[in-house]
Amino acid sequence: MTARIRIVLADDQAIIRDGLETVLSLVEDFEVVGTAADGAGAVALIAAERPDVALMDLRMPVLDGAAATRRVTAETPETAVLVLTTFADDADIVSALRAGARGYLTKDAGRAELAAAIRAVSAGQSTFSAPVRDVLLGRLDAPAGTADAAGSRPAAASDAKPGGTGAEPVADPASPEALATRFPALTAREREVYALILQGRSNGEIAQTLFVGVATVKTHVNALFAKLGVRDRAQAIAKGLGRA
Repeated sequence: MTARIRIVLADDQAIIRDGLETVLSLVEDFEVVGTAADGAGAVALIAAERPDVALMDLRMPVLDGAAATRRVTAETPETAVLVLTTFADDADIVSALRAGARGYLTKDAGRAELAAAIRAVSAGQSTFSAPVRDVLLGRLDAPAGTADAAGSRPAAASDAKPGGTGAEPVADPASPEALATRFPALTAREREVYALILQGRSNGEIAQTLFVGVATVKTHVNALFAKLGVRDRAQAIAKGLGRA
């Protein structure tokens, strides 16, 4: 019999906790081992139960979800944190990823998507819902210094005035060329792989894009993770977003 994935739920709304517990308990390979109503309670419960996955809301009393995630990552690193929240704005996503969350879903995710995400983070992978990927790609497309500015947008080539006095097009900071400047220790192939990771591509999709085997992609991923000093895709994306 396949070992069950042990899960802790953290959400300040009882109806959400109860609903999630009911839904997840119906999945054969899942076991909900506890629930918490705030971040501090979640940290204590996770330390006691050592679950495989923690579903973490962000807006909670006592200790918010990002702070709780940071403590779980430091104190119980074997537990993968999957953020499940109503909010998918830039600041919340980046805060969660920098805290060590391995995945990020919004609460409009269906049962199948949630179950797949739990299995993915339990297996050491990273996963993001479509709205979250859109925010991440939008942030990568924005020039440095404008990603957090409300209502701002980068100047495009079409904004240039006659005579060439307008703003020049901004290079994509997630392109292999830009990554070469930001992360000179990476090889050319590692930069290509990293650029695709920043686009949210899986190893299989990267292999198809680069016309190589999945095993080769995994080798490059492991090498670039080591050079970047990150543990997984979520940390690699967070490092990319930080424009280190």
